[in-house]
Amino acid sequence: MSCGLSIMTHILFANREYARDFPRQRFHGVGLGPDSTGVRIDLYDSSGDYEASGIDGLEMHIHGNAQDQLGQIMKAGKLVVYGDVGQTFMYGAKRGEVYIRGNAAGRPLINGTCLDYLAESFMAGNPLQGGGFVILNGLQFDDFGGYSPRKRPFPGSNLFSLASGGAIYIRDPEHKTVGEQLNGGHFHPLADADWALIKPYLIENEKLFGIKVDDLLTHNGKKLPPAQVFRKVGAMKPAEAVKIITDDDVNLGMIDSVGKKRRKKGAA
Repeated sequence: MSCGLSIMTHILFANREYARDFPRQRFHGVGLGPDSTGVRIDLYDSSGDYEASGIDGLEMHIHGNAQDQLGQIMKAGKLVVYGDVGQTFMYGAKRGEVYIRGNAAGRPLINGTCLDYLAESFMAGNPLQGGGFVILNGLQFDDFGGYSPRKRPFPGSNLFSLASGGAIYIRDPEHKTVGEQLNGGHFHPLADADWALIKPYLIENEKLFGIKVDDLLTHNGKKLPPAQVFRKVGAMKPAEAVKIITDDDVNLGMIDSVGKKRRKKGAA
């Protein structure tokens, strides 16, 4: 049964641009295989489910809000969404770069927020050694393209739920995200190596959406060091599972990297 809808698509292949009105709304970019590096697909109007699922090298830009099941089992390539994304986002994805201007409805670099279950069961290794990670900027947007921080960068209760690898870098200068929102993860201090890792993606994010890195580092009118703005959420190692390390203690330097209380100067 045909729904009678179509979507305008621009395709860049071998330095030639093609434009056509596709009769279907779903599965764009699916099945093009590992030789698709250099191909760019731009989707306009109302795109459907499963866009960019299984891509292995191509680049896709969705100009507006996207639907569910985006980027599933993504192996390589780049996905840019100039709006929000739906549920089951990047389920089973392995590699690639993803930039989302708005919010995620369920389970990349996300400029808005995620309702719940962000990076659930993440198994992405050590981000400082080539593993996966998510950047969550926690912004809100007005009708004129302006942006500002949300009251809470993550409103849900399952941030990094049951993850065994990877990390989330969340813009949270006021530490409004608390340990009760983590289900198996814990907070780490942001190291220089972490900032060196995420900065290039924030620069690319600025090029794509106009969200300036300097604005992200500014809080209450003052530009702050990255470690005072971004917080890192990592998977809790089995050996650390019995230790209770609160987010405030870690980020305020009251607990060292192995979970031991630091002594005050002059204490015996």
